[in-house]
Amino acid sequence: MRLRQSFILGMFFFILNISTIEGQQGNGTLDVQVRNNSRPVEQAQVTVGDHTILTDASGEAAFDVPAGAVEVRVERYGFKPQTTEAVVPESGTTRVMVDLEAEAVLKQEITVTATRTETRIEDEPLRVEVLNQEEVEEKALMTPGDIAMLLNETSGLRVQVTSPSLGAANVRVQGLRGRYAQLLSDGLPLYGGQTGSIGLLQIPPLDIGQVEIIKGVASALYGPSALGGVINLVSRRPSKSERQMLLNTTSRGGKDAAFWFAEPPQNGFGYTMLGGAHFQEQKDIDRDGWANIPSYRRLDLRPRLFWDNGNGRSVFATFGAMTEDRKGGTIGNATVPDGHHFPEELSTERFDGGVVGRFLAGNHPVSVRGSVMTQSHRHQFGGVLERDRSTTWFGETAISGTAKSHTWVAGSALQADVYRSREVPALNYTYVVPALFAQDEYLVASGVTVSASGRVDLHNKYGAFLNPRLSALLRLPHKFTARLSSGTGVFAPTPFTEQTEAVGLSKLMPLKNIRRERAWSASGDLGWTSSHLELNGTVFGSVIHDPIMLSRSSSAPDALEIVNVREPTRTMGSEFLARFHRGDFGLVLTHTFVHSTEIDREKLDRQLVPLTPKHTAGIVGTWEREEWGRIGIEAFYTGVQRLDDNPYRASSLPYWLFGVLVERRLGRVRLFVNAENLANVRQTKHNPLLRPARSFDGQWTVDEWAPLDGRVINGGLRFGF
Repeated sequence: MRLRQSFILGMFFFILNISTIEGQQGNGTLDVQVRNNSRPVEQAQVTVGDHTILTDASGEAAFDVPAGAVEVRVERYGFKPQTTEAVVPESGTTRVMVDLEAEAVLKQEITVTATRTETRIEDEPLRVEVLNQEEVEEKALMTPGDIAMLLNETSGLRVQVTSPSLGAANVRVQGLRGRYAQLLSDGLPLYGGQTGSIGLLQIPPLDIGQVEIIKGVASALYGPSALGGVINLVSRRPSKSERQMLLNTTSRGGKDAAFWFAEPPQNGFGYTMLGGAHFQEQKDIDRDGWANIPSYRRLDLRPRLFWDNGNGRSVFATFGAMTEDRKGGTIGNATVPDGHHFPEELSTERFDGGVVGRFLAGNHPVSVRGSVMTQSHRHQFGGVLERDRSTTWFGETAISGTAKSHTWVAGSALQADVYRSREVPALNYTYVVPALFAQDEYLVASGVTVSASGRVDLHNKYGAFLNPRLSALLRLPHKFTARLSSGTGVFAPTPFTEQTEAVGLSKLMPLKNIRRERAWSASGDLGWTSSHLELNGTVFGSVIHDPIMLSRSSSAPDALEIVNVREPTRTMGSEFLARFHRGDFGLVLTHTFVHSTEIDREKLDRQLVPLTPKHTAGIVGTWEREEWGRIGIEAFYTGVQRLDDNPYRASSLPYWLFGVLVERRLGRVRLFVNAENLANVRQTKHNPLLRPARSFDGQWTVDEWAPLDGRVINGGLRFGF
């Protein structure tokens, strides 16, 4: 028996050894080079037999295959698939050049940077929505001074006014409160680790090339400031020499003057320059002595420098300065119901700088990022003065590469957020957060890509936390594409919530025994794209554990405190997008459904999250001809919202907003007229903005659930020279 077993075992190893030798002797190397108009095509799927490999940055993929004739198939979104044959000699190398032909699709070629891999949007397993430069330019004609309208008219985003007195607002992503969204500029936190509610109103859109939006928990990519998602503003690159000037005036007393200069790289160096002056008069539209539109005077300047040696090394540097004075509240001798004047004023100064460097370490791209931002506020709430300064330091190093079917990124980051208040020093804080992160995109099979990312943050106050995220991209038959994604996140609480930014910190107790907020989110997308039509449907859900809430203090009269709520905040919903384009005409239809619930502060039972409409929808039609100009018509619907602590009503009224934009191009001059809210929808037509008495947190106004400014018409010109 033992002899038989030994004989069989010996024969097995003999055959295995012969097979291995034959395999080694019969193999050769196949080097496939993928090009388009002589340029390398990165991340093309090259399939030989049962093996699929992604091309690297030089457009190459290498295979070890049996000698003989083989079939090579190359696929890449935006190009027609190509199939060719090659003969591989034994122990030799065969090089095959495959030239891909571009294929017409609805979307223009867009490369996203928010996911760190800098790949085309169509190839990202994680869904990233992009507003291209054409959309940005259109909104720049409507509101040249800020990006609030640009974001508010994007499906799944809602710009919510947090302080009607000063017009401050933040952006809610898929129903989550605005403090959870991370706002970046070219991947840098130039507006702070937690962008204040006034920040959206101080960012001009004229030098923005595209906006990248990641919805849902993004802590695996950007740490504890991105629990609700990421909005990355990507600056315009200087592709040609340009000089642009924009002048605008509105029917409500607003004026804007902005310029943008660009010079493409010469001898490796190029630059852009943005500058502007923005003014708004105070307006009391309903004549109750309280400003429905606050006044402001703002100046901003932002130069950007670019250097590229053409061999994989580049440096991008940005500098920014902004100063603004904003006034609201009571006007002149008017008083609030208690008989006192209550003016509100906010003066802001912000300075920032950032740099992004890229170079090659062997065949691996390396990126180095760093930035610093400092801003000071002088805020007056009636007779209460608050002055503060906040500073954010940021640094990051990452290395990436492509190995067969894998595209990977690994790196480290360090961020410090410092807040100092002169009047309320008990609320000062310093957060220092070093981190390590990694990401791998794996081409499992032709048409199936999986992305796994993870990040470890070491917070100096809230401890260490690991946040993973897993995403998958499936290319289905008949031009369908499916995406699945899920991840976890953490948010480090600060004294700033939507309520405290509106009323100040003077009544707030120091944060004690506050736990970090923890979240989980998941989403699924199904899309279909042809040469003229794009359809996409999304379902999403999230749960936030230990959410914080502002409430009356249990230990001190007339004081406020921030506490963790035991029950989670739950959100679920769906989005639908249809985009059609043929010739000069375009049509976009959107619908968003959001069902978000939390524990009510007073009743301690589960209620809908205030100011979160279940249904919102949009219809936008455009006609554009390069030599003539463009005409745009839009309609946006906002459904019923639950209102919190409103003495006049428990829920809002639904409403439609209609708008028209006409732009006429005459050589280098563009004349434009834009009308917003044509039906003159205004909240104060139904109920007063002022309360009969202050709310528990000190506000004199109810929340804004509909426009306060009514119909607004603006017009001006944009010209090059």
